[in-house]
Amino acid sequence: MAKVKLSDVAREAGVSLGTVSNALNHPEKLRPETLKLINETINRLGYLPNQSARQLAGGATKSFGLVLPRLDHGFSLQIASGAHNEARKHGYDLLIANADNDDILEDHYLRYFMGTQMSGVMVQPMASPDWHPAMTKMPVSIVHLDIHCSEPGYYVAADNEAQGRIIAELAIARGAHHIVVVGRAAFMQLTLRVLGIHKALALHPDIKIEVIDAGEWNTAADGYGIGAQIAARPADERPDFVVGLTDVLASGVVSALVDKGISVPGQVRVAGCDGNPLAWSGSVPLTTVAPPGYEIGRKGVQLLMEQIENKAPAKIKHIRVGSAARTVTAVAAEDINRQELVRPFLLERASTQASGQTDATAINLGAYL
Repeated sequence: MAKVKLSDVAREAGVSLGTVSNALNHPEKLRPETLKLINETINRLGYLPNQSARQLAGGATKSFGLVLPRLDHGFSLQIASGAHNEARKHGYDLLIANADNDDILEDHYLRYFMGTQMSGVMVQPMASPDWHPAMTKMPVSIVHLDIHCSEPGYYVAADNEAQGRIIAELAIARGAHHIVVVGRAAFMQLTLRVLGIHKALALHPDIKIEVIDAGEWNTAADGYGIGAQIAARPADERPDFVVGLTDVLASGVVSALVDKGISVPGQVRVAGCDGNPLAWSGSVPLTTVAPPGYEIGRKGVQLLMEQIENKAPAKIKHIRVGSAARTVTAVAAEDINRQELVRPFLLERASTQASGQTDATAINLGAYL
């Protein structure tokens, strides 16, 4: 079968080559009926744009890349949803890559996306205590998501300190006297949540706070083990409020307490701290502080557009970044450090609700994601 050309589409649709080009690259410039006609013709003839030829000609594709550390956390899915909708609003496609919690694979996808001459790339880096921005030499617009950093670049992150503060304020409002925080602050986001908890409780010295520095953030079994230890304590040594630094840990704690005959929330209230609906399958609906990942993805695209449209022009310089294990050459906007913080919201559910409080467990997870 002969390869269908752009001229074939134009001739069949009865329009000019320029009109077909606009349909592919600037559909917003065409009348809806003209765009529909061209798209129907493209589908009928089986025309495929030659992206390779466009790249060889030096043009950037009208698409963005998004590298996520994993696809097993509701937060990352929210980021993808927000980024996709905002990209389409500006006429861009979004391609998503899953790094599968592998920093080598993360670097591979970053370089791959940049090598295909995308207009911009977003990356949600893997959690790390010594993270630095890593980029190839290509001057492609880039935004880092869910990360705070003082180095030059563009960043959008949830206000993790506010997540800790909000959940601590809820514990105070529920009359807590002894709060246990569960989880290892192994990377920046968790450290900031612990800081927010301590800041909120600093004004309430009468409330006992205990930090159990154990438990992998994404392992429910670790939360279950800690919950079993809490349940085994004498009643007068048991906390009345437990905060899991992640929802996965908190859900494990809830399961253990219930299995050991401890009422949640009757005897012990439990809350998570990262808004992960994939961890909400337990018998007691979990209270959490949800970072609006959808908004983070949306703002990430907006910062890419800001760079593309040269709203914040800056010189390009080469810097050396990275830990002893990995040093790469990076391209950064000199003296530009844009950080957007997105405020989280409290989603209180049965695991912390007061007696007689209206049940707020009904939530449209499709809309939330």
